[in-house]
Amino acid sequence: MNAAEAVGRTLARLGVRTAFGVVGSGNFHVTNALVAGGARFVAARHEAGAVTMADGYARVGGEVGVVSVHQGPGLTNAMTGLAEAAKSRTPLVLLAGEVTSPRSNFYVDQAGLAAAVGAVPMRVSSGADAVADTLRAYRTALHERRTVLLNLPLDVHGEAAPEISGLDLGAPERVPVAGLDVLVSALEVARRPVFVAGRGARAARRELEALAERTGALLATSAVAKGLFRGNAWDLDVSGGFATPLAAELIRGADLIVGWGCALNMWTMRHGTLIGPDATVLQVDLDADAIGAHRPAQGVVGDVAEVARLALAGVAAAAGYRSPELAARIDRERRWRDVPYDDWGKDGRIDPRTLSIALDDLLPADRLIATDSGNFMGYPAMFMDVPDEQGFVFTQAFQSIGLGLATAIGAALARPDRLPVAAVGDGGLLMGVAELETAVRLGLPLVVVVYDDEAYGAEVHHFGPDGYPLDTVTFPPADLAAIARGFGCAAVTVRSGEDLAGVAEWLAGPRELPLVVDAKVAADRGSWWLEEAFRGQ
Repeated sequence: MNAAEAVGRTLARLGVRTAFGVVGSGNFHVTNALVAGGARFVAARHEAGAVTMADGYARVGGEVGVVSVHQGPGLTNAMTGLAEAAKSRTPLVLLAGEVTSPRSNFYVDQAGLAAAVGAVPMRVSSGADAVADTLRAYRTALHERRTVLLNLPLDVHGEAAPEISGLDLGAPERVPVAGLDVLVSALEVARRPVFVAGRGARAARRELEALAERTGALLATSAVAKGLFRGNAWDLDVSGGFATPLAAELIRGADLIVGWGCALNMWTMRHGTLIGPDATVLQVDLDADAIGAHRPAQGVVGDVAEVARLALAGVAAAAGYRSPELAARIDRERRWRDVPYDDWGKDGRIDPRTLSIALDDLLPADRLIATDSGNFMGYPAMFMDVPDEQGFVFTQAFQSIGLGLATAIGAALARPDRLPVAAVGDGGLLMGVAELETAVRLGLPLVVVVYDDEAYGAEVHHFGPDGYPLDTVTFPPADLAAIARGFGCAAVTVRSGEDLAGVAEWLAGPRELPLVVDAKVAADRGSWWLEEAFRGQ
């Protein structure tokens, strides 16, 4: 067995069930070794799509994502997806062939590229160390929740490697709880507590709900944890730019805000406007450096679930923010669709809110929604429900458009029991459109909803009001449904609610092909959440 084979077979032995990538000469043998070891290989049409599929797969499936790419351009093509995964702390291993001679046309500083976007660069140093180096990379991804680039130098591929044995992953290092008394004291005196759960709290629903019940806290999430408290009577859904008027009012009225595995950054706290002038702010996080990184906050260092359990044992019961009157109001005003609005639809264009509400009614409840970035992105996030925290995949850490479709494909493979929905803009779809062929080839029952405003809408609404020319960010109409059919998808064009009959027909059928819904949306004004985003740029 040589080094390339050892790397692939080691990953398969560690439990990798699905890997993604684009195969070239530099990663041909390691990819085949993965497959020979029992892993399924999903070939993407672009390396950025491959990494993003693995990212979506890891987020939803709870496994380490694995990707295989060619040296040089294979890695540079993958960089945007790699940056998104690294900034999201997705546990992922990216295998890349590597040339080490600066004279090679394939040469780039691959380790430097990875480090530049926050990934952890590692290297297979020799055939003798191939198994150990692979184990180290996988362990780092799994236990530290990091995105790792594992370089495979071409001159090492053929070196003899030892038999695979002793693959001990160990256990993550336990972070002792520190500062618990600060949290307990704050909960004891709070009269209007609100818990905001983020990415680091996605496995702690039961513990947080128990503590919230004891202390009378209301429950909210950051956007990436949307759905975590679905079904709880005190769930306010998302805090921040996507918050309903009621959620914003109640969070702003809190005298204690506790961020659980949540950065409480400018998006989640609307640049601080959701924090009342007399509110105490606390964060609970495994990473001590995360506490107070975005705003002054007291903190507890430790695992979210463990801290919640310990706090539950130390606090007395209190009514807190909860009352029968408030429960009734939350029930009436919990959802964005309960907020009246003037419909913008006209001249063959549908209001994106009306579109999203209609789709929310049509699509089965057991769904997962992956969103791209752009002016449209709040509509599916705000007007379409998901069953739990695994039902919403929000690839916004790098705020790149073009990743939504591939994210949905990866998430769909992790949860084949759910209907996958990709929510994208026309610009984002066209940027990643090659992966429609991947969805067709895989036979995914994927619904791709295109909020088509014939523009890079964020820029239109950012610069248009100031009178700047918009020729560089607006485009002539495109028949995206026809393009989708060219890839082998089913497709419908939607200009009004009546046109959604085609979606209902597809849902009632065998769902053997992906469905692309080209929704020509009204775009007379920018989104209010985007105004918040522009304030931070």
